[in-house]
Amino acid sequence: MTFNEFDFHPALRKGVKIAGFKEPSPIQVQAIPIIENGSDMIGQAHTGTGKTAAFGLPILDKIAKGEIERALVITPTRELATQVSDELYHLGRFAGIKTLTVYGGVGYGRQIALIHKGVQIVVATPGRLKDLYRKGKIDTFNPEIVVLDEADEMLDMGFLEEIKDIFEYIPQNRQTLLFSATMPEPIKELADNILYNPEYISVVSADEATTNNVIEQRYYVINEHERDEAIVRLLETEDTQKCIVFCRMKREVDRLSEHLMALGFNARGLHGDLEQTERDEIIRGYRKGEIKIMIATDVASRGLDVKNVSHVFNYHIPFDPQSYVHRIGRTGRAGKSGQAITLVSTEEFRELQRIQKEVGANMKLATISGSSDIDNSFIDHLSDKIRDYETHPEVEKILERLGEMDHLTLLRKTLSMIIDAEPETISDGIGFRQDMVDEMIHAFENENKVSKSSNRKRKRR
Repeated sequence: MTFNEFDFHPALRKGVKIAGFKEPSPIQVQAIPIIENGSDMIGQAHTGTGKTAAFGLPILDKIAKGEIERALVITPTRELATQVSDELYHLGRFAGIKTLTVYGGVGYGRQIALIHKGVQIVVATPGRLKDLYRKGKIDTFNPEIVVLDEADEMLDMGFLEEIKDIFEYIPQNRQTLLFSATMPEPIKELADNILYNPEYISVVSADEATTNNVIEQRYYVINEHERDEAIVRLLETEDTQKCIVFCRMKREVDRLSEHLMALGFNARGLHGDLEQTERDEIIRGYRKGEIKIMIATDVASRGLDVKNVSHVFNYHIPFDPQSYVHRIGRTGRAGKSGQAITLVSTEEFRELQRIQKEVGANMKLATISGSSDIDNSFIDHLSDKIRDYETHPEVEKILERLGEMDHLTLLRKTLSMIIDAEPETISDGIGFRQDMVDEMIHAFENENKVSKSSNRKRKRR
């Protein structure tokens, strides 16, 4: 099948041709006729399957033919909103269709003015859109088609209540389209409330429909002082393409990014205190592959809809289970495999167990093997120490007894003896073995039993 077989408006066909579209993807083959027919629809598909064009082309076609006047697309992040808006603009530009991106962090004025001037397609993030509706700024904007894009992502980011509120302002006589990679129970309930007799299509396998099983999840139990060394060793040994290192706080992002850059890694930090222009520049560089390692907070990472992220590293365990799900969802997208690696201290281990239990994560314990190399800092330290050391008065007697040995061999053997005498010169492996973790779990269980027993005794008294 080719795009020529769809009965699109001539101006839209020109946009499709210039965009280089030839054969529709599976989601486009299934979705376009349903949307053209006017039915509500649930589409289950991952990022990278062509779903923007799947809903965008029939919407643009209806506008170009005068069947509808306005449409609304709701996306979870500013960056995705911009990406969707750009694609719709390029496909519909020859039909004179105008798109507008609506998001927070910038002034209201221009966004409100363009909506009132009659822009046909608004692509918006939930927070700003709800704010505009709640304040009565866009009462005249009544879209005939509404698209909820990446619904499960909005659930992970805590936007579900905002979405429910927004649909209170939108007219009931509309066509509603919902796209989601997974269908957790809250999304099913939302779909029941906002869609009318929807048709269901899917290009997601049965296994991927509930959980992304192409993500391998590992964790390393470490001592707190090993955290930096562990992340450096992992970045050196893992076969990463692009990766994200998640930190809890902005100051951790700044410190770790500076540390990694000083070691020669192609890394940049991303957090909410950066100027928007700098943030956009970093994300653009990361998306193009000019930046390989992104160190980010949870809030900053919400805009990172980037292909080919091979690894996600949790430098610190996240505060809650949903943050863990959101973080690891940055990798293993569009059916590709991914690695999710978490560093956890002994103090954080109970929190890791809670997350494993709540999200049903299949996380495997791992260790980082040791290195036979001498740490560079020790080499510098020893070199300086030898250079400044006072010569011992008995050295000449030793040299006389070793006179048959050439000087270079003598020097090598002496230095080797000094190195072997230092306990911290050779880098050990990082991470607790399974037997050590089992002992820790056993100790926790005993603590819980003692605690419960004490509580029962207090109640008897």
